[in-house]
Amino acid sequence: MDTRTLCLGVLNRGDATGYEIKKSFEEGPLAHIHEASFGAIYPALTKLAEEGLVAYRAEPQSQRADTRSKRPDKKHYSITRSGEAALEAALVRQPRRDEVRSDFLFILFFAHRLSPAELTRLIDARIAGYDEILERMQACDRLAERPAGERFVHEFGLAVYQRARAFLADNRDRLLAEAAADAAPTAAGRVAAAK
Repeated sequence: MDTRTLCLGVLNRGDATGYEIKKSFEEGPLAHIHEASFGAIYPALTKLAEEGLVAYRAEPQSQRADTRSKRPDKKHYSITRSGEAALEAALVRQPRRDEVRSDFLFILFFAHRLSPAELTRLIDARIAGYDEILERMQACDRLAERPAGERFVHEFGLAVYQRARAFLADNRDRLLAEAAADAAPTAAGRVAAAK
């Protein structure tokens, strides 16, 4: 999904600043679905405003005492009717396939190169991270008041994180044993090559 559509989606939920849009992808309701950087959000908002898909209200900011330069106005963006139509058009397009990008899985791909202690530490840390995410998601207040799509996506996210956590917990010992077995021939080969 392009950043312009992501911004329109956030603004469809209510007016927001660029900073608030970014926060919705870091810790808000969209944090587990997508990501957007400030470097992409602000140019997208500028383009959306030029095209009349969003409007903004500028709020002057006070000058900081420790600097001579004036801080730029804070812009509060809102979606226009044309923006709502553009969002609806984007929502009916066939989405791309989901992509999984994970440093954690990349590291586990080379499990045979890690010590059992390091593998255990990595997996246990990831399980603890999933526990924190699940606790936050389960504590989500007023979920019943949210639109059906938001509730559905929230439940989908819970199911994904619960299953990922369970898979790691249920299969950690198997990975440790198999990685150790895979590492033995590699270590023997290194010893032979060194002689």
